[in-house]
Amino acid sequence: MSMDLPRKINSALSATLGVELRRARKKQAPAAAKPAPKPAAAKKPKEKVPFRPPENPELDRLLDRPVFVISPVRSGSTLLRLLLNAHSRLHAPHELHIRRLEVHFRTKLSERAMEACGLERGDIEHLLWDRVLHRELARSGKDFVVEKTPSNAFVWDRIAACWPDARFICLLRHPVSIAKSWHEADPVKRTYDEAAEDALRYMNAVQRAREGLSDTHTVRYEELTADPAGELGRICEYLGIDYEPAMLEYGDSVQGDFTKGLGDWKDKVRSGSVQRGRELPKASEVPEALRGITRKWGYLDESGGADESGTDEREGVAAS
Repeated sequence: MSMDLPRKINSALSATLGVELRRARKKQAPAAAKPAPKPAAAKKPKEKVPFRPPENPELDRLLDRPVFVISPVRSGSTLLRLLLNAHSRLHAPHELHIRRLEVHFRTKLSERAMEACGLERGDIEHLLWDRVLHRELARSGKDFVVEKTPSNAFVWDRIAACWPDARFICLLRHPVSIAKSWHEADPVKRTYDEAAEDALRYMNAVQRAREGLSDTHTVRYEELTADPAGELGRICEYLGIDYEPAMLEYGDSVQGDFTKGLGDWKDKVRSGSVQRGRELPKASEVPEALRGITRKWGYLDESGGADESGTDEREGVAAS
């Protein structure tokens, strides 16, 4: 066909009818619809493992009267650990996170075999926890182990069941000081408000332990830093051991185990001796979310007031 013919036809149609012909475009297949995003899988709640005291403690436990420091994060537990570790009879290693050591049956047959031995999953986990702590203690050559992982506060009842002869030291600190320190430990990861909310979980767990345990010894960080010799003497009396002045200069017993995630790693605790604590917050600095626990721990009086100077007799001073 001549290339002029379509033009001539279009010219005639345009002159007579006002229309012209165009080549039809090929139809494109419709774009496939994007699949709807899958909803995020709901996070499964952590399984609660049934637990019970050992049927025969003399057979099932290697540890003798272990000591547990029950405390929130950023409450001075690493300082207390180092002071206790400087005692000739106490071994206080870095945080061991034993509650995260779990046992699982890979087959029904293994589960049935353990049941035939009279052992449930919780019993076997307790055997594992006890063996790990006993190994740490045996390596040290000392008499008693001290474990201070802050998250132990969430399983205080299970620890008490695992070791019926355990001793408990509850370490408190002004809740606002805890929140500030938790925020300052990683300000990019959490704002002050987020730090306060997260730390409050630990504080509430510690309070539940204080109310639920029948025999505990309470220590305040502010009093420990103000009068370390006096507070350590009272701790030793609770534990039934003699106070040793060498505990005050814990730097001589430190082996460089300052690791983030296993305890405090900042310069203050690395100094080797007790340092001045931060000034106590004023009552006006206590946010609403922390007022309940602050009052319950005795840092606010019943009317909500406090010493507006921000200091009181608990304030820490450098150890001499």
